[in-house]
Amino acid sequence: MHYGIEIVPFGNFSDPRQIVQMAQSAEASGWEGLWIWDHVVIPYGAADPWVTLAAVAASTQTIKLCVGVSPLPRYRPHLLARTLSGLDLLSQGRITFATGLGIASDFIPFGEPADARTLAAELDEGLELLTGYLSGEELTHQGKYYSARAVRIIPGPPQKPRIPVWIGGASNAALRRAARWDGWIIGTVDENSRITLPPQEIARKAAYIRQQRLQLNSFDIAVDGVTTAREAGLVREYQDAGATWWFEIIHGLRGTPDELARRILAGPPV
Repeated sequence: MHYGIEIVPFGNFSDPRQIVQMAQSAEASGWEGLWIWDHVVIPYGAADPWVTLAAVAASTQTIKLCVGVSPLPRYRPHLLARTLSGLDLLSQGRITFATGLGIASDFIPFGEPADARTLAAELDEGLELLTGYLSGEELTHQGKYYSARAVRIIPGPPQKPRIPVWIGGASNAALRRAARWDGWIIGTVDENSRITLPPQEIARKAAYIRQQRLQLNSFDIAVDGVTTAREAGLVREYQDAGATWWFEIIHGLRGTPDELARRILAGPPV
């Protein structure tokens, strides 16, 4: 099991400078990863994940960096490829891209399609195009939603064969999509830290993913949750269910900034 912190970058945590400080504390305290959310329309403010991760990448050495779940249909794949490549270079190969359909409130206010069928089709086509761009090879593509004509985006990311892609979502369609990529990322608690997706449900969905897998290479399952220092029992249950990453969720409703800072400093629940 790997251990990271998941920062919900809203409200008091929407300042990238504060997230940089938490990431540095996490790295020094034995945490291995940082997962930061990607939303736009939040009434009490949301940090830009790309600016924030660039700052974290430049201020840390080893902690892995994940933005998720980041809705690819909100972005142009060629510009997203350039951003991801730049972050992977800046961090020396520490980026994971977690993506999914997104939520309607991040599309509707801007007049963009928000129906699940359209978003799913854009996501699938966009992922194939994105990974083509990230290969650094010349690419020509003509699809329903995107096109490219003899283009090559360089420099590419240092991670080979590409930046890992994790898929978010709990539906069977999301699980089948995850099976085609490198991992599945899912929240297991609500805003009040109540468990909404218990270990036995993770085990059931992990089994479904394994049934869909065509390759036998490594596959990550990332879950979040709430623990106290050295409280490993719940984490072991999720590990037994198939999880490979535990992200300790950090958000304003969980406690004061000082309380959450102390939880990060206490280190992973092992």
